Amino acid sequence: MADTPETLQARMALGAIALLDALDPERRAQVQYASIDDEERERFFYTPTDHGGLRMQYMTSAQQREVLKLVVTGLSPRGFVTTATIMAMENILDMTEGFIWPLRDGARIRDPLAYAIAIFGDPSGSAPWGWRFGGHHVSLNYLVTPHGVRTLPSFFGSDRAITPATGTNLMRPLAAEEDLGRELVHLLTAEQRARAVLSPVAPPDIVTSNRPVLSDGDRPRSFAEIWRGPSMNPNPAGFRQLVEYLGLTEEHLALTEYTTRPRGLSFTDMTPGQQEATRALLRQYIDRMPDEVAETELARLDAAAQSLHFAWAGGIERGEPHYYRVQGDSLLVEYDNTQSRGNHIHTVWRDPVQDFGRDILAEHYAHAHPHPH
Repeated sequence: MADTPETLQARMALGAIALLDALDPERRAQVQYASIDDEERERFFYTPTDHGGLRMQYMTSAQQREVLKLVVTGLSPRGFVTTATIMAMENILDMTEGFIWPLRDGARIRDPLAYAIAIFGDPSGSAPWGWRFGGHHVSLNYLVTPHGVRTLPSFFGSDRAITPATGTNLMRPLAAEEDLGRELVHLLTAEQRARAVLSPVAPPDIVTSNRPVLSDGDRPRSFAEIWRGPSMNPNPAGFRQLVEYLGLTEEHLALTEYTTRPRGLSFTDMTPGQQEATRALLRQYIDRMPDEVAETELARLDAAAQSLHFAWAGGIERGEPHYYRVQGDSLLVEYDNTQSRGNHIHTVWRDPVQDFGRDILAEHYAHAHPHPH
């Protein structure tokens, strides 16, 4: 009889323990936070800022490999390829920008190894623990408990969204996220599109930014606010310049701001073909995750399908700055392509209420401590 396959929780725990065992005491102290309840766990960034934990730049090659082996446990094979491609894009971006970025702490900012790992709690025990992997355009967040694994928020970005390669080849790490969204908006009738398109001008970034908790009226944060400390932002005027380029007004921001009650075109008002296109778009985000997580999330998607709404802002043709979101019960997907003149994608998949596994963590504490004082 074949051995029972390891659970996802076991694979993640083994990967985290192997990484911690490979680290010397000084590096281990930077990677491991004592408690799952450390407030750092519910912070995340997607700029090339300090992401907490320890960056791979400051590890040996063997330690770097242990980091990647842990990251593999948190993604599907396609999700890992996307992550590795985004990381490799840092060299291309550095070249495209003319290698203008200064060193920070003696290390490159645009560096495929400027990605940090952090572990919260003890992966060798039975108590909940978590881990995070992040750097420029990647932020992966995991909570691991006996009740299950939560994987949100999950952020992927790409600057440039399209990069010419040899001949007619193009490098597009997030091609499907862009193409499936545009395909859906083109499938809509004129009347449906009037309901789905919130604004003729797209917001300058994903609307929820990197807020750990979402609230009605949230709007994109300025570039300075999505770095760990405004002093780390090397281009404080960039946000204002982008707003001017887009022709963004207060009215446009109001039309696209986050609301707990979804805006846009309801899933129930779509044709079967449009509904399937919506599911295909969301599967692109879900399929980044391991099979166990993807199966759970697809079931949650089916259960919440009637609550979904699709919203768009900006132009609908390729090359025009644009934005979309799909929102429903326990689900929020945002995509934005406005920066770098419509050649710079940000995407995020979140649970508006239960990000960072708040639900299963609360369930664990309820069972472990049923009579709190």
